[in-house]
Amino acid sequence: MADRGVDLSALPKEVRDQLAELDLELSEGDITQKGYEKKRAKLLASYISHLPSKTSFGLVLVVFLCFSHSGYSLFSIYVDIHTEAVQAALAKHKEEKMALPMPTKRRSAFVQSPIDTCTPPDTSSASEDEGSLRRKAALSAALAQTLQSPDYWINRSVQSSSTSSSASSTLSHGEPKTQPQPQPQPAVSLLADVLAHTRIENSVPPDVTSSASQDRGSRVDLPPAVRGMSRGQSRSSMLDTADGVPVSSRVSTKIQQLLNTLKRPKRPPLSEFFLDDSEEIVEVPQPDPNTPKPEGRQIIPVKGEPLGVVSNWPPALQAALARWGATQAKSPALTALDITGKPLYTLTYGKLWSRSLKLAYTLLNKLGTKTEPVLQPGDRVALVYPNSDPGMFWVAFYGCLLAEVIPVPIEVPLSRQDAGSQQIGFLLGSCGVSLALTSEVCLKGLPKTQNGEIIQFKGWPRMKWVVTDTKYLTKPSKDWQPHIPTANTDTAYIEYKASKEGTVMGVAVSKIAMLTHCQALTQACNYCEGETLVNVLDCKKDMGLWHGVLTSVMNRIHTITVPYAVMKACPMSWVQRVHIHKGSVSSCDAFLNVFQSHGLKPEVICPCATSPEALTVAIRRPGARGAPLPARAILSMGGLSHGVIRVNTEDKNSALTVQDVGHIMPGALMCIVKPEGSPQLCKTDEIGEIVINSRAGGTMYYGLPGVTKTTFEVIPVNQAGAPVGEIPFTRTGLLGFVGPGSLVFVVGKIEGLLMVSGRRHNADDLVATALAVEPVKTVYRGRIAVFSVTVFYDERIVIVAEQRPDASEEDSFQWMSRVLQAIDSIHQVGLYCLALVPANTLPKTPLGGIHICETKQNFLEGNLHPCNILMCPHTCVTNLPKPRQKQPVDVGPASMLVGNLVAGKRIAQAIGRELGVVEDQDLIRKHQFLSEALQWRAQMDPDHVLYVLLNAKGVAVCTATCAQLHKRAEKITATLMERGGLNTGDNVVLLYPPGIDLIAAFYGCLYAGVVPVTVRPPHPQNLAATLPTVRMIIDVSKAACILTTQPLMRILRSREAAASVNVKTWPTIIDTDDLPRKRPPHIYKPPTAEMLAYLDFSVSTTGMLTGVKMSHAAVSTLCRSIKLQCELYSSRQVAICLDPYCGLGFVLWCLSSVYSGHQSILIPPLELESSLPVWLSTLSQYKIRDTFCSYSVMELCTKGLGTQTEMLKARGLNLSCVRSCVVIAEERPRLALTQSFSKLFKDLGLSPRAVSTAFGSRVNLAICLQGTAGPDPSTVYVDMKSLRHDRVRLVERGAPQSLPLMESGTILPGVRVIIVNPETRGPLGDSHLGEIWVNSPHNASGYYTIYGEESLQADHFNTRLSFGEPQTLWARTSYLGFIKRTELLDASGDRHDALFVVGSLDETLELRGLRYHPIDIETSVSRAHRSIAESAVFTWTNLLVVVAELSGSEQEALDLVPLVTNVVLEEHHLIVGVVVIVDPGVIPINSRGEKQRMHLRDSFLADQLDPIYVAYNM
Repeated sequence: MADRGVDLSALPKEVRDQLAELDLELSEGDITQKGYEKKRAKLLASYISHLPSKTSFGLVLVVFLCFSHSGYSLFSIYVDIHTEAVQAALAKHKEEKMALPMPTKRRSAFVQSPIDTCTPPDTSSASEDEGSLRRKAALSAALAQTLQSPDYWINRSVQSSSTSSSASSTLSHGEPKTQPQPQPQPAVSLLADVLAHTRIENSVPPDVTSSASQDRGSRVDLPPAVRGMSRGQSRSSMLDTADGVPVSSRVSTKIQQLLNTLKRPKRPPLSEFFLDDSEEIVEVPQPDPNTPKPEGRQIIPVKGEPLGVVSNWPPALQAALARWGATQAKSPALTALDITGKPLYTLTYGKLWSRSLKLAYTLLNKLGTKTEPVLQPGDRVALVYPNSDPGMFWVAFYGCLLAEVIPVPIEVPLSRQDAGSQQIGFLLGSCGVSLALTSEVCLKGLPKTQNGEIIQFKGWPRMKWVVTDTKYLTKPSKDWQPHIPTANTDTAYIEYKASKEGTVMGVAVSKIAMLTHCQALTQACNYCEGETLVNVLDCKKDMGLWHGVLTSVMNRIHTITVPYAVMKACPMSWVQRVHIHKGSVSSCDAFLNVFQSHGLKPEVICPCATSPEALTVAIRRPGARGAPLPARAILSMGGLSHGVIRVNTEDKNSALTVQDVGHIMPGALMCIVKPEGSPQLCKTDEIGEIVINSRAGGTMYYGLPGVTKTTFEVIPVNQAGAPVGEIPFTRTGLLGFVGPGSLVFVVGKIEGLLMVSGRRHNADDLVATALAVEPVKTVYRGRIAVFSVTVFYDERIVIVAEQRPDASEEDSFQWMSRVLQAIDSIHQVGLYCLALVPANTLPKTPLGGIHICETKQNFLEGNLHPCNILMCPHTCVTNLPKPRQKQPVDVGPASMLVGNLVAGKRIAQAIGRELGVVEDQDLIRKHQFLSEALQWRAQMDPDHVLYVLLNAKGVAVCTATCAQLHKRAEKITATLMERGGLNTGDNVVLLYPPGIDLIAAFYGCLYAGVVPVTVRPPHPQNLAATLPTVRMIIDVSKAACILTTQPLMRILRSREAAASVNVKTWPTIIDTDDLPRKRPPHIYKPPTAEMLAYLDFSVSTTGMLTGVKMSHAAVSTLCRSIKLQCELYSSRQVAICLDPYCGLGFVLWCLSSVYSGHQSILIPPLELESSLPVWLSTLSQYKIRDTFCSYSVMELCTKGLGTQTEMLKARGLNLSCVRSCVVIAEERPRLALTQSFSKLFKDLGLSPRAVSTAFGSRVNLAICLQGTAGPDPSTVYVDMKSLRHDRVRLVERGAPQSLPLMESGTILPGVRVIIVNPETRGPLGDSHLGEIWVNSPHNASGYYTIYGEESLQADHFNTRLSFGEPQTLWARTSYLGFIKRTELLDASGDRHDALFVVGSLDETLELRGLRYHPIDIETSVSRAHRSIAESAVFTWTNLLVVVAELSGSEQEALDLVPLVTNVVLEEHHLIVGVVVIVDPGVIPINSRGEKQRMHLRDSFLADQLDPIYVAYNM
């Protein structure tokens, strides 16, 4: 670095060109600062003649600056991060290849800007070998000698230098620093290749795969060539999944890799958590017997040397200034440097005194009127000055002291949203500041509003701004003299301090403390009058203020201030000042070996420890020439993590080399107390928080008496808890211990402490380890943040770093996985999350460091926008409850039943009301078959309108009276008989859009004696996806003929259709648009009511296509049951907005009106897409009392019309007529959606009691339907933990882990429901979750061949209880639910039994021995971030996969990964294996609005989702 003295213009042109090239490389990040300095020194070696060989250094006060924390952090630790230690730790893993699957990223996402346009961030702020002032944290690789006794903590003999540790961190393989670095050995580069694919060996999670032994042959590890492939290339490899089904895709290969990394057992044993009924989820793990414990005696307080009494010490600091201003007016007080490092101006003591006097006079006399001055003595005033203008700051500070107002120095706010500006606002508010002093230049630079006023900064109180430039100050009148009292306990100034949580508090320093501190520093540092001091620190706070502004004035020292901007531009500037002015230095470490040859004496380097509360805690006194060299301790990091001092003897890789910070300050008393809980004195071999009693410390947090008490008034206690003496101590926030000879050692700060599983880790040590993993190619050295977040009852460590724009995906992932290994090996702690963000995007502190609190806040709120992320929850979450072992069923179902009865629990069963007996023979005849009912209506009431079909405008496009429907059905029957060549009982597919044609075709089939099968027509715009399903139903149902419309017939035979299916093999297709007027010779009448009426085909949510057989008897009882429940008769009107192809939707659309005679107003759901309000306006226009819809319709209205209620109201829309609005579904009621709908349309007159749900399944199309007579549906809150154990425990609303469930409607007449254990098939008590079984005359008769699985037939439709009532035949719904007896009364006056549906049995996820319902996990996931539009979960080989649709911009995609992982872990105690971020609309949904999770799973495994990002959590 000595080249700064060279006159560059005098150099030869080729040397200048080479230097320019070097500068360019450095600015673009292609070379490190260290490499740059080396190459530059080499180029200039022969031209250096200007810098003398000896520079006279006085005292070098070492303050470790760590810009990665807010502002400065002051440390005593000399460290060398030994890159070797990290390399050795990583080399442990080189035997095995890396099996971590790389995340998959869509190429369009996160396009980094080209390198030349991307400004690299300001790295100089915080890196040790890039010329800045960075603390190097500490893992010493050398000195692994066995040190037997504790006295050998301090290894005196081996060291020969006061600052270099066992080896310098910047040396490579121990070569002297001046030599060029040797080329890496072949073995080294080989190691680098191996490391690229190393697997984390020590940090593997518990086995998450199933316990069944699955022999998968050899593990699949992707070779390097495969891992780097682009998205378009094939990455498939054939694998067997858990089910033995070969899956060929990149995704399954990756998941297989992930499973392989998760299969090996995790190091910390899982403690025996979890009892079934245990209230607590996580217990405290049993302590490890091998944990090191402190064994020393209780510490005795350490006393500092007495504070010397000097007769000429001033009575107050202002008096010292007055004295020098009068007697030594020409003596220089301050020299400031400009941006080039040249002196800008020098302020003499005379000028400093006169200007401060003017300012004091102006503040007290010229701001307000005589009667109403703006400032009174004791008021607080903010000082807002940039670091580059120390002179203005000095004048303002001393001016305030002379005016007896209290200065509060703060940073210059740069923008309204400055990182931490809200916290500065909190400081100003708590100190009651309303006036700010600043310079004219600074005021001009502050952000303004359009009318030129300074903007209101976020969180700040209203401020009045005063400019303090000399031209605006008034000369005091001759008779005015400032009041300079003897120093007392009044507050002199307030210094700001940011806490770990980010709150900024003001530490008040009294006048006596300020004076005493200056005296103590003078004594400790041997300051003499007239010396020169070079200050490179911030003069507004900490050491920069105490030495460079206060102590220097007390001793008439000439201070040369080197601003931060100068240091950035020219790191040599301050050393040149030291040489020119023969000054003493206050800063920096690790340049001893560079400058020893220029005369720097080892004994003048003085590390110190400071804290905002206690000011200077300890400082190493300048040594005498040839005095013994300072001590150092080589400590075990394992011991440190348990708070115990142990000499490191075994593993040299996890050693911390610590240097002392000298002795405690003169006149102070020090103890070490436990950092957590009561301030109990530590033992001699225990690490604790340093507490100080001294007159020279802060007195309180201004305006915050509560926190002041716990920090400034601490009375240490002994082991018994009794106070030791009555002297109050101040907590310093520093962690350390006292070594031999009362030397103080500091190993960290409370702020940087991360408590993980009861062990302490230091953020700076983790940063140091991460930096040792060759970060040059991937991240910027000074831009790493480490913090912890609380997830699932423990702290989890997160590392965020800024990535270089030119770093490749592969490099970044490799770097992240190696950081994981290094930290796991050296610190024995797992990382939860490692995120890389684009350059220059982390929030900065005023001095250019990283604002940790703001970064953490952004991480938790999903505003960090990483470009790479690696989550490792399997590695570090070791406190999960033990997986539940299913108990063997020794107890039979009968014993369980008796047990339930003895416990006073009733059997969980419920019965709908009686169907009643129909006496009238005529009615029996009329209602036994629907075909006869239609003929009867056409005869008795031919002009009664049964159906009205509306279009999107709400206009009736088609109506059908009883007679019209009958005649149209007859025409279809005649055509079928003529052209179809059909036999009785043949199946005929009806392919129609929703409408009256479909209904007519259905009755036409009944008249012809054939079996109708309604099928949803293919979507013309999406034939490839929808036509195969149509084809499949036609093939499975063995249809002999297809009835359809002309447009659909053309589609079936089109060229587009031929691309998806074989169009040559369709059965006979008959279009029914223009039929001849013919009547059939006769209308078929079935011989018995048990004959088949129609087939109902539907795709379940698990993706199974099933057709069920509905007999004539079942159809008529179902219609009768609905008629009774909903009180339907001829004069009623019902609006239906449903798909008419299967289930209850089909029954209501096609069958119910013909049976009951009421008028159905039909609104095809598709019409809502072009006109949202059509359904609601129909309800209002026709004054409808009963309406039926689907969840999709309700969701469309809620999302699309929610903001338009005022407009609809103005149009006269009124829903007060609606008595019941029933959602038809085969799932758990969507309570959130129904409640939103009710609330939104309450203003339009919708009664909150109107909305309810129905429930049906494949075996019984309508089990529950909220009728008119029954009680309102009830809502209960159940405990989710119990539900996972198949128990039902009711809790209060708002209880933690509570889940609201709504009753699925009243059970229909004639229906019996019982809750059964799906395994034992025994009936359950009403506190259990079980499968819903149903017995009813309208159960379906069976499946229509699920490919010949006859066993399913018997199992699902004609099954018996294993005990209790074995003669009754039941149908299994495959849904889980429970029954609760409520306080409400039903129609008969009995207490009402409510059925609650929880979810589909086939869709439940069995994880960790517990039963999870996907919807619960999805609800949590959708709440995790505002940009998650929808989510779906499924499992694959026992890994939980979460797919989330991203509605925001693609740069938010990676924000979702940690949030999704956190929320599932917190709320469901599950670790997510894979997080897939996709575009909106990717999750498939069926016509009922239900998610098709199995289709999604298949698409994911076949790599067909085109995801934005796939993260494989490790």
